[in-house]
Amino acid sequence: MFRTSGIIPALVTPLDEQGNLMEGALKNVIDYTLEAGVHGVFVLGSTGEIYGLSDKQKQRVIEVTVEHVNGRVPVYAGAGEITTSNTMKTAQMAEKVGGVSALSVITPYFISPTQDELVEHYKAVADSVKMPIILYGCDGRAHNSIMPETALKLSDVDNIIGIKDSSGSSERMDKYLELTKNIKDFSVLCGIDTFIYHGLCNGTKGAIASSANMAPKISVGIYNAFMNGDREKAEELQKKLLPLRNAYALGTFPGVIKEALRMIGIDAGVALKPVGPMSAENREKLAQVLKELEVYNVK
Repeated sequence: MFRTSGIIPALVTPLDEQGNLMEGALKNVIDYTLEAGVHGVFVLGSTGEIYGLSDKQKQRVIEVTVEHVNGRVPVYAGAGEITTSNTMKTAQMAEKVGGVSALSVITPYFISPTQDELVEHYKAVADSVKMPIILYGCDGRAHNSIMPETALKLSDVDNIIGIKDSSGSSERMDKYLELTKNIKDFSVLCGIDTFIYHGLCNGTKGAIASSANMAPKISVGIYNAFMNGDREKAEELQKKLLPLRNAYALGTFPGVIKEALRMIGIDAGVALKPVGPMSAENREKLAQVLKELEVYNVK
């Protein structure tokens, strides 16, 4: 069974003003992160605006990514939809395209299923494909939770191989780790960039990090330093990353990430409406953060 590890950037989906996929820009973002030494790439997550893409666009994002990565690192794809049937459809599409190592499935958003309903949802999705599946809990965006006992129950499903924890609670992450520590083929991944070091210290296998769109060398540095036994450097780099993650509050997600990419020299287009441009004042604050991280690259 495939095992996930390392730093995996949750990539934006570059879109022009008309909402068309910018394939060249997607390749540029992929190349920028790969050059930094990331251990995988993840498309069609919440950062990738899966919720606003057509089925044809979702398929094309996977096709372009798989072709361009060309086996250099594992490709992860999101298959998170609101209903079980639509989630199964997207998962099956990704499996049919091929070249994807694992699917990440966020909890249904807008609705708030019970824990029993989530178990049935994930079992149905897992049963609809042969691919490995990573559970994805993101309380703040999906407005529901995968409780640790639910994750433990779902770890019994053969092709459910882990969970991405974006709950924002280090206690929740630690509980996932505690309950699943003896399950060999189940990994906990950090989904909140400010907890990468904390997670590694307590047993996570890595992180799916949206800030790795803009500053992949920092999150990769945290992971590599930790794996090399240099906890002091890992913690230092984690602190360095904090202002970038805090800068998300300067704009509407994920538009702020696309604005940041533009500032480092990669035109990733715009976010889908109603997300609009940042204010001039906040744009300057974001630029200052990127300059301090030495990734600002606008001539």
